[in-house]
Amino acid sequence: MMRARDHASHRGRARDVPNGRDWCVRCARTHSARSMRACSPTAHDFCKRIGQSIDRGRLLQTANARIAPAAADTPSEDGRTGLGKESLKQSFLEHLFYLQGKFPALATRKDYYMALAYLVRDRMLQRWISTAAAYTRNGSRTVAYLSAEFLTGPHLGNNLVNLGIYGEAEQATAELGLNLDDLLNEEQEPGLGNGGLGRLAACFLDSMASLEIPSLGYGIRYEFGIFDQEIVDGWQMERTDKWLRFGNPWELVRPEWAQEVKFGGKVERYTDVQGRFRVRWLPEKTVIGIPYDTPILGYANNTANTLRLWRAEAPESFDFHMFNRGDHYGAVNSKVVSENITKVLYPNDDSFQGKELRLEQQFFFVSCSLQDMLRIMRGQKLPFERFHEKFAIQLNDTHPAIAVAELMRLLVDEQGFGWDAAWDITRKSL
Repeated sequence: MMRARDHASHRGRARDVPNGRDWCVRCARTHSARSMRACSPTAHDFCKRIGQSIDRGRLLQTANARIAPAAADTPSEDGRTGLGKESLKQSFLEHLFYLQGKFPALATRKDYYMALAYLVRDRMLQRWISTAAAYTRNGSRTVAYLSAEFLTGPHLGNNLVNLGIYGEAEQATAELGLNLDDLLNEEQEPGLGNGGLGRLAACFLDSMASLEIPSLGYGIRYEFGIFDQEIVDGWQMERTDKWLRFGNPWELVRPEWAQEVKFGGKVERYTDVQGRFRVRWLPEKTVIGIPYDTPILGYANNTANTLRLWRAEAPESFDFHMFNRGDHYGAVNSKVVSENITKVLYPNDDSFQGKELRLEQQFFFVSCSLQDMLRIMRGQKLPFERFHEKFAIQLNDTHPAIAVAELMRLLVDEQGFGWDAAWDITRKSL
């Protein structure tokens, strides 16, 4: 029989589990049901006899609901999409193991939060993809909501309520020895807004999803939020808001939909093959916009719209030749300059450089968003003449106002429209 001190030593390598023995995820050792008494009762509030089968060194091969078997009359549910308590428990343990790479002896409360967030996102994805497919199939006219701010608040609690599984999640976590309120408090709220303007934008997205109105929110994925506040000796101290430090389980990056944005430089005049006067932009620099998508779930329905936020990066983030010449800082200068565009919400604009950066932020996300709308139309094989029939663009405050000029530029200079035709489309779209 295994002695308690051996059981607690956490030594030995994973191996095939003999018949009649179980795998204890608390202490990462195999032992018989009898010797399992060596584990503390507190430990087994969470991991008691998970008993996942081990096959040739693989720790978890198939999910096993030994913690609290479902009632005989409970229909089996898909582990990815089931909304019942047992399905949530099973999915929670799988995400803790497969996505966080932890067993409870090593897991932190942040790991438990991430596992719960991922299982909730799984149940949103089916609705999200189905919604996008329906919009594409029906050619639905879509509200494109452009805003420099989106103050969404914490996602986890809101999504549990909208899915109608808050009570089930509370029961499931309690049976696993956890407290749902503690996990909700682990979420790092995205500080992507300053107040009323950002909250208004987020509420509009929530409402449109709940009313099943096709919509797509566009904004900036700021690496650092507005700021964290501390009061020291009666004075406000602003600290960096590192909201992405532990990752964001709600977003999906879409590098295949990246857009190129031009800055500075000059224009070149020329005559096209049809004899028309044209101009070509020769930029001083270009920046790549990478979209990150977050599902916005409607309340008590199967609709999930999209919030698409753009992150700036350099076309080439590292100059190898410059580095070899000894200019180590210059080798990464392009990366630093490009990524500064989406570093901080509302950079200080007391200086000329601050004013310039704010204007770059506004143009960056507006250009990315409009180019993305053209990409969507191209993918759906819709002529650009029908742009205003596909998208109704709403500008939240003055930050995205440059969209009027940028849509005209894209239609005239990039797509070859005449001025009057482009202005008619722009006027009907915005």
